[in-house]
Amino acid sequence: MQPYSLEVEQQMRRFYRSLSEKDRRRYAAVEAFKLGWGGITYISQLFECDDKPIRNGMKELEQEAVLNQSKIRQAGGGRKSAFETIEGLDAAFLRVIAQHTAGSPTDETVRWTNLTRQEIAELLKSEGIGVSVTVVDQLLEKHHYRKRKAQKRVATGTHPGRNQQFENIERLKEAYQTAGNPVLSRDTKKEN
Repeated sequence: MQPYSLEVEQQMRRFYRSLSEKDRRRYAAVEAFKLGWGGITYISQLFECDDKPIRNGMKELEQEAVLNQSKIRQAGGGRKSAFETIEGLDAAFLRVIAQHTAGSPTDETVRWTNLTRQEIAELLKSEGIGVSVTVVDQLLEKHHYRKRKAQKRVATGTHPGRNQQFENIERLKEAYQTAGNPVLSRDTKKEN
């Protein structure tokens, strides 16, 4: 077997690194076929890869059906999503953020939570469900939660009767509840 020149080897390595896993296997197999006896060993050393993928590539080159496949991996390959493997994930998520959910008074579809993604993941872990913040992001999106930034505002001043108005509201609320009437709280300030 005659090895390639150093210049050709460098070009082959650069080209090999630019290929997908499937194409690397097949390219290495073609090169090993061309070299004949000792070609697999030489190519595996040249490309710094195991000889098993080269042998698999040689088998693939002999099968027409395999050469016509467009996908790199077989159907169903890869890890299943947390939604498929963790039973009750959605219910647990909604349960842990129920007390930390707020929404827009003018649009019922707008909801957010004051918890961070990490805090939600920790609350789920305390429920016996270990998930990453990536899964938490997917849960927030699935259940239509939006990101909300805290807004800091400078107080515009104080009014001497400010506390008195809240005490009056509390007194009225207690009187209505004692009488068996429902109490509805509504913020009427509209922000621009």
